[in-house]
Amino acid sequence: MLIFFVQAISFEILGGNILITFFASLIILVIGYFTYGKFVEKVFGVDNTRKTPAITNRDNVDYVPMKKQNNAMIQLLNIAGTGPIFGPIMGALFGPVAFIWIVVGSIFAGGVHDYLTGMISIRNKGAHIPELAGKFLGKFSKHIVNVFSLLLLLLVGTVFATTSGSLLHVLLEGKMTLWVILSIIFLYFFLSTILPIDKIIGRIYPVLGAILVIGTIAVGVTLFTSGNGANIPELTLENMHPDNLPIFPILFLTITCGALSGFHATQSPIISRTVEKESEGRYIFYGMMITEAAIAMIWAAASMSLFYGENLNELINSGTPSAVVNEVSITLLGAIGGTIAILSVIVLPITSGDTAFRAARSIIADYFKFKQSKILNRLIIAVPLLGISIMLTQVDFDLLWRYFSWANQTTAALALWIATMYLLIKGKKYWITLIPALFITDMVLVYILNAKIGFNLPINLSHIGGIILTLIFTLWFFKKGKENKANNIQTDL
Repeated sequence: MLIFFVQAISFEILGGNILITFFASLIILVIGYFTYGKFVEKVFGVDNTRKTPAITNRDNVDYVPMKKQNNAMIQLLNIAGTGPIFGPIMGALFGPVAFIWIVVGSIFAGGVHDYLTGMISIRNKGAHIPELAGKFLGKFSKHIVNVFSLLLLLLVGTVFATTSGSLLHVLLEGKMTLWVILSIIFLYFFLSTILPIDKIIGRIYPVLGAILVIGTIAVGVTLFTSGNGANIPELTLENMHPDNLPIFPILFLTITCGALSGFHATQSPIISRTVEKESEGRYIFYGMMITEAAIAMIWAAASMSLFYGENLNELINSGTPSAVVNEVSITLLGAIGGTIAILSVIVLPITSGDTAFRAARSIIADYFKFKQSKILNRLIIAVPLLGISIMLTQVDFDLLWRYFSWANQTTAALALWIATMYLLIKGKKYWITLIPALFITDMVLVYILNAKIGFNLPINLSHIGGIILTLIFTLWFFKKGKENKANNIQTDL
């Protein structure tokens, strides 16, 4: 509603309400960080007198104290794979309604999800999401979340290797074969998975982050200075329901990393092991989610402005959204500037794929209580993981992306339920996670009931089934909450 209000009062001043839609959305994101983000931080209750896992569990491999700005940049590059670019590009097919989901989703769902996942992990010795699920939802949930997390991380690593490889292949105009490019990427993934976090990731991420920021800002600024921003379709009540594209649930599983993403729940615990003070959490976790949402806004806007409708659909179907990235970058910035922008996009999947495998290694190690201080122990886990991912690169990209999207949002739902239980047990305002948990749980259930990769039921029947199953799970959840309270479950270690 605020977007429509800003449009109404500013249309005559700036000569077009589409520019206002975009800039109003960015302003709302910033306001959300300083208001709702602060509120969520207050609900959680930070305590700088508590020593963080980076200090108490320091092993100079995964638990290493690092500066706030370094942690924030690593967190941003960890969570911002091709999701906030490829997702919004495909989400642009829905039109300007995509902006609403990015803004509302990141402030009230994604930011809350990322912040509480990271902070609850800090309070529990840097525990990953399966460990937290076991503690707050029960042992059976631990096994379920462990499977979902590992499946998601494998798909993430594979998808991000494929997308970054395809982008480089396009950039090099086919002069280097895709398999050579993928081999180099997987070699980097291997090294970043087994080496201490401050040896590669901690050193090169600031440089990669600078490339990302420069490229993204260049695309955003040129989009509007070139006049292409005026081509974005007007946000109206009429085009909030695009033809042949059911918003519920497809939009919410198409644009994930730019609004709400379960992949982030697997990444935040990595940084929870390197944070020095709890008060840094809002900037690192919530703030970087808002930053990622801004990146998603820019790419969704660029896609709508240049290739809206059938042209965008044809370009996406010509290969992967890599084609759109290439066309947008070159069209707006020319050969040299476009190359820099494409490189900034390539940075994202590579710097999320590496930590995806690192997180998978840590989750497996924690599950089997297999210490990772020795490099041989890291190799025993890392080599099979990367081998499976290499084999998965042979699977059709569209199929991989659909499974990734569903597994991603299912993991997000589970993470939000874990956070809700944490707040419920502590007697805090658990509705801040309960509302988004209910919503995304219903969406993933409707999707899997309706999708061809699922049960292929009619959409109306799928919606009914989604509501019923969500209600059943919610009743079980509150019953479990009463049991946890009666058993005096210790929320913080």
